[in-house]
Order: sequence, then structure tokens, then C-alpha cells
Amino acid sequence: MFNIYIDADSLPKAHRAIILKRVVKESEYIGECVFASDRMLSDVKEAIENHTAALRLPYRDKLDKSELRKIKSNIHMAVVPVGANSADDYLVDNANAPGFAISHDVPLSDRLVEKGIVVLDDRGNTYTSINIKERLSDRNFMTALREMGFESEKNKCFDQRTVNAFAASLDTIITKYKKEYC
Repeated sequence: MFNIYIDADSLPKAHRAIILKRVVKESEYIGECVFASDRMLSDVKEAIENHTAALRLPYRDKLDKSELRKIKSNIHMAVVPVGANSADDYLVDNANAPGFAISHDVPLSDRLVEKGIVVLDDRGNTYTSINIKERLSDRNFMTALREMGFESEKNKCFDQRTVNAFAASLDTIITKYKKEYC
């Protein structure tokens, strides 16, 4: 089994829906899927409730209520205190291999990669120890240019192609982790 850690503070809802659908489908292979945010996300909360109900349904007439309550979704919502980097710090403190993370935050990705966690960003890019330092350097350079008043290239808006690239990368990484750890 492997785990999935998600920096959910600014992850688009469409991305969360893709993740939730895939985690429910592959739940027997996933230890836990943790969404970290400084607020409760209603779509994640609803997915946890629905998944738990679906898992319990075949056992409703077979188990007593106390045993039935032990059956729970492997999707979790970690609501952290409001503050700079609080979700990031939670993820770094709690992420363990085997597992991967999802985040578009490059400094967080760097911290997770240092722990041996592969990171998938919201555009379908994968960061590992091989490429994260270059991506962090690019990000820091662009930040310095903006601080000096230079306009920089803006990221493209999320379109269907971007969402599809993310979904395809998520499928690829889950398939890879299933083969390696299950």
C-alpha cells in the first residue's frame, strides 16, 4: 500500500474531484489519502461520508453498529490552523514513503522531495530529486524579477487540456505505485 498527500489549500475543485474519484476506485491499494487545508473542504467531506457509507453497505445486516463504525474511508481531511505554510508543514511532518504528494507549491515540493516523496503538480508535471532543484531555481529567479518590477510570463489558465494532463499523470503515478508497492 502507498499513501497520497495533497496540498489542498489552492488545488482546483476539478482536480480534487479527479483525485477523489480515483482514490475511491483504487481504495484497496491506498493506505490513506490526506487532504491538508486550513479550512474544511465540503467536497472532500462529502466524498469521505459517501465512501464510508458505500464501504459499510454490504455489512449493514451482518455486523452490529459498533463493528460497522470501524469501517471508514481511507480519505482524510486534515484541517490545520490558519497561517503561512501550516498545511505545508503538516504535510512535510506527516508524509512518509511509499507515497506521493500533489501540490503546485514549488518550495513545498522541494521539502517533500527531500523526504523521498515524489510530487505531482496541478499541471501534470512530476518532481523528483532529479528535477526539483532546477524548478525551484526557475521559480526563485522569476520571483526576484517580479520583485524588481519586471513583468514575467503568466502561467496559462487551467483549460480542459491542463486538467486532462493532470488526470493522465495521476493515472500513471497510481499505476506505477500499485505495481511497486501492492
